[in-house]
Amino acid sequence: MEIINKTFDAERALYGVRGAVIDSCCFEGSADGESALKETSNIEINNCKFKLRYPMWHVSDFTVENSHFYEPSRASVWYASNGKISNTSVESIKCLRECNNIILENVTAVSPEFGWKCREIKFLDCNITSEYFLFDSRDISAYNLEMHGKYSFQYIENLTIENSKLNTKDAFWHSRNITVKDSIVKGEYLGWYSDGLTLINCKIIGTQPLCYCKNLTLIDCEMIDCDLSFEYSDVTADIKGNITSVKNPKSGIITADSIGDIILEDSVLSNNCEICVRA
Repeated sequence: MEIINKTFDAERALYGVRGAVIDSCCFEGSADGESALKETSNIEINNCKFKLRYPMWHVSDFTVENSHFYEPSRASVWYASNGKISNTSVESIKCLRECNNIILENVTAVSPEFGWKCREIKFLDCNITSEYFLFDSRDISAYNLEMHGKYSFQYIENLTIENSKLNTKDAFWHSRNITVKDSIVKGEYLGWYSDGLTLINCKIIGTQPLCYCKNLTLIDCEMIDCDLSFEYSDVTADIKGNITSVKNPKSGIITADSIGDIILEDSVLSNNCEICVRA
């Protein structure tokens, strides 16, 4: 494979390159050229610094390792497929858009609008800070993910998360077919309007969780500071410990060691959920 090692600042500096190692390159300079690696394939990127816009669009069969996407490299990876990004830092806004079959391992990202409209993405040992994380994506898995955000996993479909820490706000809204295991989920208004959300051995923290849900399942979970829970939801829940309050669940069964308040009033829907407190 050809080895490329220099600084580039020209427009489309390596456009269409095939079968190359991009090693210790820096993409910056006075020419301020964008789209450095557009339409490339079968490339290995090692120890590179990206400081110009749109560096990796329509890239396929690639690896990125020990590299850094700086804030000026906005919209850094779009329409990419069949790749792996590892041991890399990302500061560019809107990284990963409409990408397919990408593995991220030991990636640290601070990137608003990260991972929109993607397919088949895998996160391993990653730390991601992002608003609207993974909006409208599908077929996603995450293991040992530490995530900070506000409106995460909205309109997402087919997601599994394990051994992770999620600190977010309106997570999983309008999501479908989600499983979260052995994780901490902290936020507000968790999971509203979801369908097929399953939480197993999770610690759930925050106000007004899990309302207007369909096919909601909680198994061996804890709920901390969770008031006004399950409003108008179809739910099967087995909770360890206390629930601060439950309000007008629609159907199913909720079992907990204790419940602070059970609020069954002012409902505009028919509610037939069984609520059980263990003796």
